[in-house]
Amino acid sequence: MGISDQQIIQGCLKGDKRAQRQLYQQYKGLLFGICLRYSRNREEAKDMLQDGFVKIYRDLYQYRPIGPFGGWMRRVMVNVCLQHIRKKKSWIQDQNVEIESVADQYMAEDDIFSEFRAKALVNMVQGLPDGYRAVFNLYVIEGYNHKEIAQKLDISESTSKSQLSRAKASLRKILEKQML
Repeated sequence: MGISDQQIIQGCLKGDKRAQRQLYQQYKGLLFGICLRYSRNREEAKDMLQDGFVKIYRDLYQYRPIGPFGGWMRRVMVNVCLQHIRKKKSWIQDQNVEIESVADQYMAEDDIFSEFRAKALVNMVQGLPDGYRAVFNLYVIEGYNHKEIAQKLDISESTSKSQLSRAKASLRKILEKQML
């Protein structure tokens, strides 16, 4: 019989190394997948994962069992990934881009993404510039709206929209090349 999340949490709060190892083993796959989506490569994702687990262990006392524990850890890991991206800060390009020119240009073809396996899409997303990748993940994968993304990344809503549009356009070009 497996150990429950609550037992693992209690052990981690007491500093039990076995409980910490159990927590890591149980959730590393799920959380590494999140890190891969926000990183440029596996090495950067591993760094994000390590930093994320440090933050999870450190802030575990803040978890309240009103929602799923895995969901709380996901939010922590996404925030750690965003911190990594914000540290670079060089990805903010052309904040004053005219959004209307690119606004809904690619919306009709959005379902092309659903036709590709998740691993292939993750690899393509990893190749995007940091800003495109962050906004794409927050909007498409995590379900945030542009106002929330702007707040999380300390950018304008129009920059969020522009970054998303450019991410989709970049991904579409990659997909078109692969289809030829």
